[in-house]
Amino acid sequence: MKKQLLLCAALLTAAITAGAQNTDTAAYMVHYKFSHVRDTTNRANPYTENMALLLGKISSVYKSYDKQLQDALFKKQVKEAMANSPDGNIKINRQNTGSPLQYFQFPAQQKLYRKESLVINSYLIEDALPKIDWKVSSDTASFGGMHCQKATAHFKGRDYTAWFCADMPFHAGPWKLNGLPGVILEAYDAKKEVVFKFDGIEKVAPPQTAASAATSEAQPGDGHRMIVIGGDDADTDPAIIALPSRSIKTTDKEFTKLQEAMRKDPDAFVQAMMASSGMNGPGNGPRPQIKIKIGPQPVINNPVELAEK
Repeated sequence: MKKQLLLCAALLTAAITAGAQNTDTAAYMVHYKFSHVRDTTNRANPYTENMALLLGKISSVYKSYDKQLQDALFKKQVKEAMANSPDGNIKINRQNTGSPLQYFQFPAQQKLYRKESLVINSYLIEDALPKIDWKVSSDTASFGGMHCQKATAHFKGRDYTAWFCADMPFHAGPWKLNGLPGVILEAYDAKKEVVFKFDGIEKVAPPQTAASAATSEAQPGDGHRMIVIGGDDADTDPAIIALPSRSIKTTDKEFTKLQEAMRKDPDAFVQAMMASSGMNGPGNGPRPQIKIKIGPQPVINNPVELAEK
């Protein structure tokens, strides 16, 4: 089992990483209070998370705002710890807040990219942007002072209501929702089991001109080494929308295999992934010994995407 995991991890690590995609600059960020009744036996306690949709001229990305804030805090802690460490050895207890899952929409190319993470690696899965058969009604409502119109559609096993603002020159929405002449500011299914509740909108500050100080490796000769676990968001300006360059390109089928392997034997999976990346192994200079423990997985008997009857 362990040999198979090592081989699988090595093959994926050696796979072609995400190709360069034209970068975009976010102009606005829409905030959502996302809630999902993952366990129907515990409806009183749905999963909740603060999410954000960053809107650019040619693309958008939907991701965890909680994780964005946590990543910024972690980056600051690492910089301070490295600056104050005489021997280059640092220890930081990081709280994993927010989901690493991200969705990139490219309407002109009709492309949808999903970024997933497992342990220390991030993966990029390409798909066609779903075509949703929306029925636009004459009903209107106001969200944050913005005039919105109602649309309904059946999508991924659920009946959705969406409220979109046609006054904004963007065609995007949270998650995989798309295809309306404006930005989807709020959406929910008929049972209110999946809800993207509008929580505000703000302009995004322009990208920083100086390079970020937090990189996957510090400059040669400084005696420090920092490893970004779970992808490459920690050294990315939040105003930039671009596919993660260091994520491993894979398919839904192959990623599902990895998830199944992790569920069957979490400890062996973690060790295999770390070994394939060269972590905790011999090398020049101080190398941190990293231990990762996968906790119990949540009960999900009601996924966001349901099988069609």
